[in-house]
Amino acid sequence: MNEQLPATLLDASLWTGKLFSGEWRLGTAEVNIVEPATGGSLGRIGMADAGLIGEAAAIARQAQVEWSALHHEERAAIIRRAARLAEHYFDEIVGWLIRESGSTQGKAAFEASVNSRLLHECTGLPSRSAGEVLPSVPGRLSLARRRPLGVVGVISPFNFPLCLAMRAVAPALALGNAVVLKPDPRTAVCGGFVVARLFELAGLPAGVLHVLPGDGAAGAALTADPNVAMIQFTGSTAAGRKVGEAAGRHLKKVSLELGGKNSLIVLDDADLDIAVANTAWGAYLHQGQICMASGRVLVQRSLYPRFVEKLVEKVKGMAVGDPATGNVHIGPLINAVQRDHAAKVVADARQAGARLEIGGNYRDLFFEPTVLSEVTPDNPAFNEEIFGPVAVVTPFDSDDDAVELANRTEYGLSMAVISSDVGRALRIGERLRTGMLHINDQTVNDEVINPFGGFGASGNGTSIGGPANLEEFTQWQWVTVKSEAPMYPF
Repeated sequence: MNEQLPATLLDASLWTGKLFSGEWRLGTAEVNIVEPATGGSLGRIGMADAGLIGEAAAIARQAQVEWSALHHEERAAIIRRAARLAEHYFDEIVGWLIRESGSTQGKAAFEASVNSRLLHECTGLPSRSAGEVLPSVPGRLSLARRRPLGVVGVISPFNFPLCLAMRAVAPALALGNAVVLKPDPRTAVCGGFVVARLFELAGLPAGVLHVLPGDGAAGAALTADPNVAMIQFTGSTAAGRKVGEAAGRHLKKVSLELGGKNSLIVLDDADLDIAVANTAWGAYLHQGQICMASGRVLVQRSLYPRFVEKLVEKVKGMAVGDPATGNVHIGPLINAVQRDHAAKVVADARQAGARLEIGGNYRDLFFEPTVLSEVTPDNPAFNEEIFGPVAVVTPFDSDDDAVELANRTEYGLSMAVISSDVGRALRIGERLRTGMLHINDQTVNDEVINPFGGFGASGNGTSIGGPANLEEFTQWQWVTVKSEAPMYPF
């Protein structure tokens, strides 16, 4: 980029003790940002209460009117500039993802690159066809057109903090909405302030975007605010149920992207080494803190003993440590609550009859990559979302058994089948109740051009991303035009 830019995207003097509401301002309280790997402080951020949420939503509603009225190329140019800025500050963004969210270097680099690609993809949204001409009676023009919703409230999680915030913020803005983003306070810098700063430097008009870290009360205020037309929530199923209930009570459109207990099915004709590699990636990427993680590994019985043996060998070669100091496979979990949850599920699984093949211990927030075998369908580890680096391995006999076991869950996010017979794998896939299906891959897959979503306890059947964005972040308006008004009989 030719113009003079700040040396750093996030100079601490800009955001310390503050949040973003069209400008950097003090919050109603301050909290410490903790580096999971070391326990050290990364700085202090401002927090928003219900009053500040309401104030921001009112400002956003006013600002949205002018923003949506801008020529589509003006909106596209701002999104395009934000994408170039994301590329310019790539290394700094990666550094924040590593230190604040505990991401390994590879995961952080991938997330930062997805962020840039997502922004580039959204530059085409402002110029998309906004509707269609409908059949009508002679003398009347009938149109159906997509219109911005107004203010979109986005509540984003800690695990892929930047990507899962930007995948809602960018398309919502591109389609003419204003946005109030409430990032998880544990990752408010990489998952919130990066977003604010990119769009601030890109020239987004003040008031169109607000980034307000806050607790559950702030989220509840956002969901209830009359100036907010839609809530896009990504997080746990338990929290999502509350958000969905509140949004429905206030007659808001709501998109819920929730948890998953995703099955990776390994058939008896699969290449063993490939199957083990896919399992390790799907179960241990980002310490298993991914809604799409391969939470169940269902292995056909004839392959099962050798599979478990090879998976244990794979785990023995995985490095655990501070991702800021080396290229490790497993970094820290986000906090002690998540660590203790993973430890409890492992302990309960063993008590229920599962075999601990390797791992199960932790030091500080570093949880060892773990393999549990002989996990039966009534075992807690088979049913609970662990959100930790734990591979849960269960044998099955027939293809019908695999389908039955995979579908034995309230979740329906992502599933995968590995086989040398693609036709067989597809026949199994057709019977799986899941929002996303991958043949000859593991369950953790997402790109900026695909509709992402699940059903059941994994969401409310909505999707965002790719072709789903236009539908999700706009609403239909029917317009008719006559050359002159008719005279009605009464």
